[in-house]
Amino acid sequence: MAPIKALVFDVFGTLVDWRTSIAREAEHSLAPLGITTDWLAFADAWRDQYQPAMEEVRAGRIPFCKLDRLHRRNLDVVLADLGLNAVDEAVRQQLNLAWHRLDAWPDVSPGLHALRRRFRLAPCSNGNISLMVDLARRNDFPWDAILGAEVARDYKPKPAVYLAAADAFDLRPEETMMVAAHSADLAAAAEIGLRTAFIARPDEFGPGRGEAAATVPVDVSAGSLTALAQRLEPHAA
Repeated sequence: MAPIKALVFDVFGTLVDWRTSIAREAEHSLAPLGITTDWLAFADAWRDQYQPAMEEVRAGRIPFCKLDRLHRRNLDVVLADLGLNAVDEAVRQQLNLAWHRLDAWPDVSPGLHALRRRFRLAPCSNGNISLMVDLARRNDFPWDAILGAEVARDYKPKPAVYLAAADAFDLRPEETMMVAAHSADLAAAAEIGLRTAFIARPDEFGPGRGEAAATVPVDVSAGSLTALAQRLEPHAA
């Protein structure tokens, strides 16, 4: 097997705890307006709109646009569903940037720093570049580049997104490893020749509601990024 030279990462769920972060940010923005709701359910409802919105782009029904724009469209849907159409534009704009203020899982920053000693690192996320930069600055992610959907002008799991990430580093797919907490993401990457690493995030969608183990064949599985760094030590170029 070719030595691994770069790792590219899913971000939402794999590196950051979007659910509790969005619940916190929604409460911070909306509670001062006298709004009370189940904030975790609000986060889930917003996230539930994520894949359907991207599918509009993947299927060619709407042109490619940054995830920030899709998140805003999705936010308007959720607020309407909850009967909160009176929330004004300024609050909506601020709340939409909640995705730029997500907190990382505790193992992520030390794990990335350990991995960067041996590998080139970049996100391969559906998030747009400014979003990825803000999360990196907030959580001390030591990226060598910002890759993913905005570079490829399409959304995962379309093959172009993974291939563009490998190509940006002038690497063959088999020299590039996709790291994710979602089996479907890894299956799509493996189908076009990337190596794959699964990171368990069993509480991503609430206690026990995330993936504790991969449901597809992967090259490596680990319970944290720090554990992944130890597992990959012999595989570095």
